[in-house]
Formats: sequence, structure tokens, C-alpha cells
Amino acid sequence: MATWKLHKLQWPLAALSVGVAGYALVAYSLVPLGNLVHPQMKLSFEAHRMAILTHIFCSALAMLLGPWQFMPGLRARQPALHRWSGRLYLLAGVLPGGVAGLYVASFAFGGAVNQLGFAMLAVLWLFSGYAAYRAIRNGNIQAHRQWMLRNFALTFAAVTLRIYLGTFAAMGIPFETFYAWLGWLCWVPNVFVIEWYARRNQ
Repeated sequence: MATWKLHKLQWPLAALSVGVAGYALVAYSLVPLGNLVHPQMKLSFEAHRMAILTHIFCSALAMLLGPWQFMPGLRARQPALHRWSGRLYLLAGVLPGGVAGLYVASFAFGGAVNQLGFAMLAVLWLFSGYAAYRAIRNGNIQAHRQWMLRNFALTFAAVTLRIYLGTFAAMGIPFETFYAWLGWLCWVPNVFVIEWYARRNQ
């Protein structure tokens, strides 16, 4: 039987997810839109304000709610809370955040390759969320957990993207050089890791 605990990593992952979400909520509520990004990205942010803010705030909601869906103690003690927070995660976080993200990907900085990477992230985020919802509606708890793990690995792309931003900047690599690949780099390794984890714990 699969063991779906995130073991020793669950709390650090939760802290990173909540930390990035909290930063986004505070920063984009208090700082004028576009002031926190590369100057070449600012015009796009200002031209597509509603889509950017929808993507940011709905994705932040998903990052705030997602980690707690995998806490077995919470699921056992508060099953109703688990179900309702899961619905909120998918319907108020992933769904609008993914649709807005797909639109935002069409003008993402870095060129066509990067735009395709972000578009694939949005499509897979939406698809895995739908698959998780469909599985639980059909009573398939194991499949639901597998798809939710995949979905949150994609949600966590917001965290890994910022880790790469800081790492590459600290290495002195020009922003225009490394950002052109972040549309893929921020989520593809996450998916490989979670697939390895899921198969190991089947």
C-alpha cells in the first residue's frame, strides 16, 4: 500500500510554498504592478493587468492551501476541512490561475521556447487538477492522491522558479540568458521527482 506522507520534506516544502505565496500577496498588493520584475517585462505586466493579477493571486491561493492537503493527520481529524479546502484549491486556485497562466504564457518574456514551456505548465496544471477531481468523484482515492501530487508539483513551480532566479542571479548569469529557459526548468524536474516518489511508494 502506498505511503503518501512527504516525510521529512513536507514541512520545509510547506514553508517554502506558504512563504512564496505570502510574498506574492503582500508584494503585489502593496507595490505598483511591474515594479518588481525586469524592466523589459514591466510593459507586458501593465498591458495585461487583470490576467497577471488573476494568475498571481489565484496561484498564491493554491500555494497556501496545497501543502496541507498532504498532511495525513489533518485528513484524518478533519475530513470535511480536507474536502472543502481541496475544492477551494482546485476551483478558486488552480482553475482560474491556470487559465490566466495560459494566457500570460502567450506573452511571457524570453521568446517562443519559454512561452511554450509556460503554456505547457498551465495546460498540465489544469489537466492534472481535473484528473484529480474526476478521480475522487469516481471514488478512486489512490488515483486522486497520485494526481494531486502531480498537480502540486506543478503548483510548486512558482517556488522553484524563484529559487532559480536567485541562484542564477547570484552566479552572475545575465537575466536574459537564464530566464529564456525557466518556462521549462521551473516545472519539468518537479514532475520527474514526484513521479519517482509516487512509483517508489506504490
